Parts: sequence; structure tokens; C-alpha cells
Amino acid sequence: MEIATGKKVYFLSDFHLGAPNEVESRKREDRLVRFLQDARKDAGVIFIVGDIFDFWFEYKTVVPKGFVRILGTLAQMADEGIQLHIFTGNHYLWMQDYLTKEIGASVYFSAQEFTFSGKQFFVAHGDGLGPGDEGYKFLKKIFSSFSSRAFLQT
Repeated sequence: MEIATGKKVYFLSDFHLGAPNEVESRKREDRLVRFLQDARKDAGVIFIVGDIFDFWFEYKTVVPKGFVRILGTLAQMADEGIQLHIFTGNHYLWMQDYLTKEIGASVYFSAQEFTFSGKQFFVAHGDGLGPGDEGYKFLKKIFSSFSSRAFLQT
């Protein structure tokens, strides 16, 4: 993929919106929205590499309450032609297609490789990719197998 001249690729992760409480989360969300509004000037691609939310669980017709400011900002960016790539993090294994359908983001459940302007990128949230921590990796497989992706398709 090519990026238009003068455009940048941004990488963001681990904002954990929703934690530890509503007041602190809202402060972070407001800062994040201000950052993204500023980045709109020169962004060609935005990668959100996991855990933008502290918890996310999608049902077939219901999504978590809140986060309208960040979701609205991301939708606006997508409408302006900025590519949005969102990776699931270990705090929301139960993501479906809401962000794809509603804001036009590409959502990934595993590591991906991208090439932009001749440069290769390996992008992943990172949890469970390194050596060790076998207990966590085992639990992640269990939780992923019971994710809403499987339940909601029935």
C-alpha cells in the first residue's frame, strides 16, 4: 500500500478506556480525542494496537455503553479516508464486527504484516507472543475459543 505524500502512519495502544473509573477514563478519552483530532491533519493510517477499551463485549445487537467521543472521532477519520486498523487486545477478546460496520475500521484478531511505501511492518498487540508465560497463553486459548465470535455465529 502506498501512503499519500505528506501523510503519516500512527500507532496507538493500551488506553484502557473504562478503567479505573468513569472520571479518569473520561479524562484519557478526552486527551485521546484531542490527539486524534490533531493527527487528522496528516494521518494516512491509524493503527490501534489493542486495548483501547479496558473491556469490550459485543452482543448481536448491543455494544458497551459509553465511548461515544472516541468512536465518533474514529468514524469521522474513516469518513475522511484515513485508514483505521484495530487489533483486538487481551482485554476484549469478544469483539465482533461493530467497529467494521459502524466506523469502517479493519479489525484483526491476530498479528498481521503490512507494507507501506516499501517499508514492512509486523503489527500485533503483543500479549502472548514472546517466550514464557505459558499459563497465560493457555488461558488465552481457552478464552478465545469461547469468545463471542463463536457464540454469535449460531
